Amino acid sequence: MARDLPTAEEFYSEVLGWAFRPTRLGEEFAVGFLDGTPVAGIGALADSLAVAVAWTPYFAVDDADLTAARIHERSATVAVGPLSFGTGRAALAADRDGAVFGIWQGKAIPDWSMGTDKAPAWLELRTRDAFDAAIFYAEVLDWACAQPGCCQVAYEDDHVVLRHQGDVVARITGGAVGEAPDPHIRPRWHVYFYVPDVDFAVRTAVGLGGRVIAPADPTSADAWVTLRDPDGGLFTVTSNDPVAGPPR
Repeated sequence: MARDLPTAEEFYSEVLGWAFRPTRLGEEFAVGFLDGTPVAGIGALADSLAVAVAWTPYFAVDDADLTAARIHERSATVAVGPLSFGTGRAALAADRDGAVFGIWQGKAIPDWSMGTDKAPAWLELRTRDAFDAAIFYAEVLDWACAQPGCCQVAYEDDHVVLRHQGDVVARITGGAVGEAPDPHIRPRWHVYFYVPDVDFAVRTAVGLGGRVIAPADPTSADAWVTLRDPDGGLFTVTSNDPVAGPPR
């Protein structure tokens, strides 16, 4: 969600090479495509809403009402919905630690996917207790179930790793479990976008009013740079395989 939709479209078009198309949801929402494949949606925030600009992951579900009930049952929060929205139903929620995510029941644009060499490379949940978070999302979203097409969950190199059809699509990273929660650190989902040239993406972002939040490590061959767009939305550009993960 962005404050200025045309400016956001221009920024991500230049930085990530996306082409935007309108949707049935009206002029306040557009979908970005890369080489004809849908990669992300950007919606316009109402001026009256005093909320932060941010990327929010939406997880596909078979039944939005059932999923919302599961969220409530596990002491988490459903902030909005489920509501009818375009061709389906959606809700905005937060897990027990406050990380915001959405759920979506309904049709999706064909060929929407994530994984290695795709524009949305993967998601990362940064939270206090990765194991507890993994259990919450598995119970709410039916991860690691016996149904065909279900996501697989594994614990690898101190991270919980989520795979779908062989591709790593999300990681859950924890820390400071034995300490009191830091009020200055809010658990959140973070999005990684794949780019063929990280340096070019960074230069372009800065030239369009973005900022570098976490620069690349000059001593590492890995390329990870976290940026903030002109509206304040955080994201990371990378040219690396998601299995290894960014340096800590």
